[in-house]
Amino acid sequence: MVSVATLLLLRHGRTTANADGGLAGRQPVELDDTGRAQAAAVGERLRGVPLAAVVTSPLIRCRQTLELALPEAAPVVEDGLIECDYGSWEGQQLKKLAKEPLWPVVQQRPSAAVFPDGEAMAAMAARAVAAVRSWDARVSAEHGPEAVWLACSHGDVIKAIVADALGVHLDLFQRIVADPASVTAIRFTPLRPFLVRLNDTGGDLHALVPPPSRKRRRRAPRAADSDAAVGGGAGAAS
Repeated sequence: MVSVATLLLLRHGRTTANADGGLAGRQPVELDDTGRAQAAAVGERLRGVPLAAVVTSPLIRCRQTLELALPEAAPVVEDGLIECDYGSWEGQQLKKLAKEPLWPVVQQRPSAAVFPDGEAMAAMAARAVAAVRSWDARVSAEHGPEAVWLACSHGDVIKAIVADALGVHLDLFQRIVADPASVTAIRFTPLRPFLVRLNDTGGDLHALVPPPSRKRRRRAPRAADSDAAVGGGAGAAS
């Protein structure tokens, strides 16, 4: 199994809209006090993790999260990571939207959901997956297979990327959870992607950094993680 770069997907911290039960969409909502604390906490977890690149959704809640978590980073804005355009749904309360005829479609058949005056969920998924795969190839080419890079984005965007990595239909992506300030790790190998971590809000992120390759020395056998035989072990470079 060849070594590849590791993508860390970071969801922004909690926002005022998250706290109020609203659908922010692309509105310029900002982190609340809890969200700022979450961003600072994930920054501590990321301390010492060598990041070859940091990219972000253009929305302010993602940029605020990175300013607090990684104050020395210079994030590159990636439009493909922006939140889904929920159209006329944006700014409304979720409990009100749950009464709309489109709501069951969003929950049970999101691949068919097109938001009024907004974006299709399938289009959101396609451009988000294309963005991270393109960046992953670029980071691997420029920094090598042991590189770790980070992308800060939104809940539905991250869930769509995870669904693609798992090889499941977009209609199943509502079964995936991406909490505020959580970290999800994916490795895109030539064979298939591997989901290394999902919705991690407290684990040791240093374990995700692959060890330097030793091309001239044979590695001694070591005890395998639960699924390292197929490249999925958290400490193995897949």
